[in-house]
Amino acid sequence: MATPRRHTAPPPAPPAAEAPGRLRPDRRRVPAPPAPPPPLLAPADAHRTALAHALRAAEHGFPVIPLTRGKLPALPSPHHGAAPPCRGACGRLGHGVHDAATDPFTVRRMFAAAPWATGYGIACGRAPHHLIGLDLDAKHGADGRTAFRLLAAAHGVPVPATVTVLTPSGGRHLWFTGPPAPPVPNSAGRLAPGIDVRGAGGYLVGPGSLTAHGRYVLAPDTPRRPAPVPPALLALLVPPLGTPPPRPPAAGPHPGSRQSAAALVRFVRASPRGQRNARLFWAACRAYESGLGAELAERLAAAARHTGLPEAETRATLASAARR
Repeated sequence: MATPRRHTAPPPAPPAAEAPGRLRPDRRRVPAPPAPPPPLLAPADAHRTALAHALRAAEHGFPVIPLTRGKLPALPSPHHGAAPPCRGACGRLGHGVHDAATDPFTVRRMFAAAPWATGYGIACGRAPHHLIGLDLDAKHGADGRTAFRLLAAAHGVPVPATVTVLTPSGGRHLWFTGPPAPPVPNSAGRLAPGIDVRGAGGYLVGPGSLTAHGRYVLAPDTPRRPAPVPPALLALLVPPLGTPPPRPPAAGPHPGSRQSAAALVRFVRASPRGQRNARLFWAACRAYESGLGAELAERLAAAARHTGLPEAETRATLASAARR
C-alpha cells in the first residue's frame, strides 16, 4: 500500500508592494528614511542670483568677491601658505578680499571660476566709498542693536539713516562711507558685546547672498546710499594709539546721561548666561566714561546679581572697569 503524502501549507505569498529599504537579520524590512527636503533654490539659480546682485553692487562702485554658503571667499588660494603672503600681485585668483573688483568682466570671471558660490562679499575700506560696516549681532545671547543704541547715547553719536542689511540670525549690518584715512581696523566686540566692525581688509556679506542659514536682504525702506560716518562714531572706531577712552569734562555728565544710566542697568539685568560678565564690564565702562561710575556701581552690581553672576566676579569686573 502506498504511503500517504504529507500535505504542507504553501509559503505565504510576498506582499504586492514592499516598502523600500534594507532587510534586518530577521528578514523584516526597515522603511527607508524620508527624502531630504528640496533646497530653497537650485545651486545654479543661487549662483546666478548672487552674480546678478554682485554685478549690481559693482556697478555702484562696491568691490565684490564670490562667497560660499559658509560666507567664506569661494576661490581657493593658489599659493598654499607661501610666505610672504601674496595679495594678488601674481595676477591669479584666490586672494580673498584682495581680489575684490568692480570691473564686470573680472566679477564674471571670478564667479565662473567658483560655480559653487551662492553669495558675494563687499570689500570694506576701498575707494571710492571706503565702506565701514557695523555688524550688530543677535545670536549667542548678544544684543548688538541695544548695545549700539547705548553706545551712541553715551558718546553723543547721532545715528543717521543708512543702508541696512538684515541677516538670517536676526542681526543687521549698518553701512557707512568713511574718509580715505585713517583706515578703520576690523574688530569683534571691542566697542561692545555684539558689535563687530568691518573696515580695511574686511568684507560684508552683500544683500541677496544665500548662506547656509538663510538669505541676506535689504531692510524695508533702507536708503539707496550709505550715509557718511558721523565724526563721533569715527573717533570710537579709530581711537588714537595709546590713549584711554574719552571721559567727559569735570563739569559733569552730558545731558541725557540719566536716561542712559537706566538703560545701562536694564542692559545688564537682561544679560543671558554666557554674556553676563561681558555686559557688566561694558556697561560699567560706559558709566565711568559718562561720569556716573561711582553712582551706578551698586545698581549695576545688583543687576548683575539678579542674573546669577557671583558676588566675587561682579566686584572684580566692576573694579576692572574702574581702573580702565
